[in-house]
Amino acid sequence: MKITDIKPFVVDCFRTNWVFVKVYTDEGIDGVGEATLEYKEKALLGALEHIKEYLVGKNPLEIEKHWHAIYRDAYWRGGAVLMSALSAVECALWDILGKSLNVPVYQLLGGKVNDKVRIYVNGWFAGAKEPEEFGEKAKIAVERGVTAMKWDPFGKNYLDISNAELDKALRCVAAVREAVGNKVDLLIEGHGRFNIPTAVKIARELEQFKPMFFEEPVPPDNLDALKEVKGRSPVAISAGERLYTRWDYKNMFDKMAADYIQPDVSHAGGKMELKKIAAEAECRYIPFAPHNPTGPVANAATLQLAACCPNFVILEIMYSDVEWRADVTDECLEYKDGYITIPDKPGLGIEINEAECEKHPYQVHTLRHYTGALTDIRPAKSEFYF
Repeated sequence: MKITDIKPFVVDCFRTNWVFVKVYTDEGIDGVGEATLEYKEKALLGALEHIKEYLVGKNPLEIEKHWHAIYRDAYWRGGAVLMSALSAVECALWDILGKSLNVPVYQLLGGKVNDKVRIYVNGWFAGAKEPEEFGEKAKIAVERGVTAMKWDPFGKNYLDISNAELDKALRCVAAVREAVGNKVDLLIEGHGRFNIPTAVKIARELEQFKPMFFEEPVPPDNLDALKEVKGRSPVAISAGERLYTRWDYKNMFDKMAADYIQPDVSHAGGKMELKKIAAEAECRYIPFAPHNPTGPVANAATLQLAACCPNFVILEIMYSDVEWRADVTDECLEYKDGYITIPDKPGLGIEINEAECEKHPYQVHTLRHYTGALTDIRPAKSEFYF
């Protein structure tokens, strides 16, 4: 079997663009991956072209060999663009291998330890601006069976936050906690936006609401800063969505800088790299809770990891999405009582519809992580899709 082509499909999804990657072979077995990289899609397409130059004509089943060749041949290593392109292609190669053997990918990575995985939802609060509105949105989510939810209540602040702004954020958290009761887990997002004293101050204020964790309280560039916050925080700290490969994670593990780790299958190096990172975390009794707020192919890939990693604890997923999400892939999720069942189809268990993808081409979107509150991250016409 030989690789004949690699083709990206860039699909508008309101706040960004999904980037699906399809790898074709001469035996008619194709694989899919996802490289969604917010606001850097054009650079990503260039990286995929370079990977294509290397891979076309090669055996798609030699996954580890190709990963190391692509990674080590990049003299200027690392970075989101290269690693996202490599991650997507690596997932597509696992998809091909699973399909060629007629087994799900999790079977190739050791088999199931989990038949289902607990989820927490992101994006459940679309349209809410005031604390009371967040509370009402939270009630609706719980009525639909949600048992854990995450959001960023801190607005557009960067590095610091005023007492007035912090007070509003805390009122927002209080409104949600009051609306859902103590049986629902709350996860508070920081988007890597604060300095050390501000992050510690926020963490101490959050303790009263018993959050599952406070995510990425400081920027990802300095793991000593993250360790300092973790050491002074009365609530659990999660981080890692912007770290790449086991080498970045080695530094985090050496410092024991986070209570939960959150690598992203579309950025950190792909399926096997996340499996290796999860194994390192398992040795340190650190739960594995991957970052997963993007598209259906990344979700399918992460579900395969949820099946086979003993320390997998909870999966992020979007609560609602653009109405054409159901058209661009054949995603079919079985959701019940806060859990999603692991699918058993061969490979990643998902296919993209190329014609439907092309109906929603690339659109320019504006970065909002530090320039505005992340409230309206779903379109007005969206669907609760799982």
